[in-house]
Amino acid sequence: MPHDIRHILLHAKTIAVLGISADPARPSHGVSAYMQRAGYRIVPVNPTLKEALGERCYPTLTEAARHEDIDLVDVFRRSDAVPEIVDEAIALGLPALWLQEGVVHQAAAEKARRAGLRVVMDRCILKEHRRLNP
Repeated sequence: MPHDIRHILLHAKTIAVLGISADPARPSHGVSAYMQRAGYRIVPVNPTLKEALGERCYPTLTEAARHEDIDLVDVFRRSDAVPEIVDEAIALGLPALWLQEGVVHQAAAEKARRAGLRVVMDRCILKEHRRLNP
């Protein structure tokens, strides 16, 4: 997994954030703002928002992928939502999936890996980025 973390963080340019919040107190907002400041393009995905972090917000990952070249899907959703997200990411041919801390679904992660996606699970992308970029 450390190889996948390094590879993803080096090669991803555009990150679709599923479950992003407009509330600066929420981890999904703070982590995404940090990644944006670190030079990544954030594509917010949340059906209840029009925009987040100054970017147009899309209602679904599929809709976001119609308009953006997505390198990584960063998931701030409950673990039971992961199988559907994995199916969507596979169907869209996306290269990588990052499940934030506390988001764990072994079977779905394995399905994504078998389909060729790089997968990081139960890790915070902000913490890993800081660890690799002190």
